[in-house]
Amino acid sequence: MLLYLFITCFPFILFLNSLSSLKPLPPWATDLRLLSLCFWKDLSIFSKNNNNNNTLFNNIKFPTKLLLVNKIKMMMMSLSSKVENVVEEQEGGGEMLLSVLDLPELTLECILEKLPPSELCSMAGVCSSLRDRCMSDHLWEKHMKQKWGKIIGPAAYREWQWYMASRHESTNLRQSKQRVWMRLISLVRSFSWSRTPKIDAAAAAASKQRSSLPVDSIMSWYLALETGRFWFPAQVYNRENGHVGFMLSCYDAELSYDALNDTFQARYPPHGRRAVAIETCVPWERLRSPPVDTSPHDLHVSDCLNELHPGDHIEIQWRRNKEFPYGWWYGVVGHLDSCDGNENYCRCHSNEMVVLEFNQYTPGSRWRTTTINRKEHREEGNEADGFYGGIRKINSEEEISKWKWLWPVEVLE
Repeated sequence: MLLYLFITCFPFILFLNSLSSLKPLPPWATDLRLLSLCFWKDLSIFSKNNNNNNTLFNNIKFPTKLLLVNKIKMMMMSLSSKVENVVEEQEGGGEMLLSVLDLPELTLECILEKLPPSELCSMAGVCSSLRDRCMSDHLWEKHMKQKWGKIIGPAAYREWQWYMASRHESTNLRQSKQRVWMRLISLVRSFSWSRTPKIDAAAAAASKQRSSLPVDSIMSWYLALETGRFWFPAQVYNRENGHVGFMLSCYDAELSYDALNDTFQARYPPHGRRAVAIETCVPWERLRSPPVDTSPHDLHVSDCLNELHPGDHIEIQWRRNKEFPYGWWYGVVGHLDSCDGNENYCRCHSNEMVVLEFNQYTPGSRWRTTTINRKEHREEGNEADGFYGGIRKINSEEEISKWKWLWPVEVLE
């Protein structure tokens, strides 16, 4: 009876133990699981049906019993040798490791989602199956949003689309040249009596299919940003290292990331007689994605003029002259001269004229205030004081806090 219990129960216990360790079963475990099946098969053939209380082996004739016992002994000896071989392999340094590709689909996806970009790139170089998984857009969307979401906007995406299109055209041109090269090689071969090693090597190199990163993938975009190869449009607060002439402003620029210093290089477009201005070591804190999709050379269409009340925070376009690009300048809505500022009697919000204050400048400065027409506002100004353009109302507390964080230490003249 003990032999019976051992044969029938031990494979099940071994199977549960293997599941708990998440390791593949050794080859001899399969044979052990089949042992109980063989036992019952032979037993059903040679056993007799009776209802007495005799033991199990008393119901089997002696020759049959001997045959069954010998067969079980042979199977156990074979199983024992396989177990010993496995133990020797493990003692000799050979381990039965679980491949990552053997994991369930959901488990593998959860692991890949936890990996940082650098580890995803490393995993993509292991094999073709992991490469396809690690290059998947849904894995890189999270990393793209976490690191670049605050400074990448629609303008940067359009620039990336154009960048991809140009690379696609260059790839097609390269492939066309390779096809021409292959035709030339085939012509040389047709006039050659024997094949030369150099021609064979050139043909093999030209015809070899190499898998490359798709230029339209999010992973490709992320790596292009990370390596600094891709210059993208964004906006820079207090341009040119906080030059006094640009305090509390935000200007468009082309940016390239410097991974070594975790900063950016900014290129400001030329204007007038001034060449391209370059600023290095621009920190993340001074960058943002353009809040409106308007070119720095176009007037922004203001859609908030009827909503402006005293105390509202705004940004307004301003440029030195017609040749300059617009920058966005921070200000607040003030009270008219005829209003004493009492909230109970203030009617400034119903007046056609709106006062804009730039309190970073001293009282009496020509840059301190300006007045615009709420109903007929277009670009206003002159060559002496500059030109004021479109207005956007700031509703985000985060944006307001950013401007206050950038506030100059000293009042400007």
